[in-house]
Amino acid sequence: MRRLAGLLVVPMLLLTAACGGGEGSASHSVSASAASEDGFPAITAGAKFGEKPTLSKGQGTAPKELKTRVISQGDGATLKNGDAVQVNYLGQAWDSDKPFDNSFDRKQPFDLTLGAGMVIQGWDKGLVGQKVGSRVQLVIPPDLGYGAQGQGDIKPNATLVFVVDVLKATQIPKSAKGTAVAQNDTALPKVGTNTDGKAPKVTIPTKTDPPKKLVSNYILESDGEVVKDTDSVVVNYVGLLWKDGKTFDSTYTTGKTQTFPLAQVTLKGLKNGLVGKKIGSRVLLVIPPDQGFGNEAQQTIPAKSTLVFAVDLLAKM
Repeated sequence: MRRLAGLLVVPMLLLTAACGGGEGSASHSVSASAASEDGFPAITAGAKFGEKPTLSKGQGTAPKELKTRVISQGDGATLKNGDAVQVNYLGQAWDSDKPFDNSFDRKQPFDLTLGAGMVIQGWDKGLVGQKVGSRVQLVIPPDLGYGAQGQGDIKPNATLVFVVDVLKATQIPKSAKGTAVAQNDTALPKVGTNTDGKAPKVTIPTKTDPPKKLVSNYILESDGEVVKDTDSVVVNYVGLLWKDGKTFDSTYTTGKTQTFPLAQVTLKGLKNGLVGKKIGSRVLLVIPPDQGFGNEAQQTIPAKSTLVFAVDLLAKM
């Protein structure tokens, strides 16, 4: 089953899981003036947390292992695998003085689930154990970055350097929880109310035409904070076709949640259906073609398809 997350939101970051293994990281805490030593390119401006940094080229031979340097340490929670984390970052090749990407200019932090393979391995390995409020510099060898294939402006076998500001971190529950809401409309799909972290069963009626308007109903209603269209939400979901009930996508099959910045969600019905709902809830969405993919087929989704989602709103960043 091919993941559709890239079709649901606008891609923000070139970070994707790369091939290769890698050894442990060497961690350092030194002053910015010593940044050009031990394989860390110097931060030449914007050294403080929250400022857009600039970096010099690396000197000598690029490190062969992951290196982590704490530029300034925060006093927040310690990051661990499974946390939803929000960061600002700047990245460039070790042998360059020009960034290939940064979130500071976009004024849009980047959200990830740590340890879930949403980013290159150097990030997952290098950020574990850091504290919220810290600025961290990572030097990432090719086998923990984009390897021999490279990506976009990143050359094959490039050693990468990132400066990362850790803004927020949230523990992600395994399931939505709350009060079960009666599902009395026989013309709509029925969704399971299990809270064990497994995919809920979704049963689509076989003798009923799909609704023409967006349906957004609570299955489990929590007392959490209401979602706004400017929020980033951490979700588990299963998506099915109304026509035949086949699953076209599910986060449960990979065991990895997805984080959606709602302002960048391109699937209109998904965004409209989640805004106004409460964090911690499970929501049924039935998305008609005009709020889905319309007349365009997408991977295993035929044109003019009505889509059914069961979404657990697990956390908000």
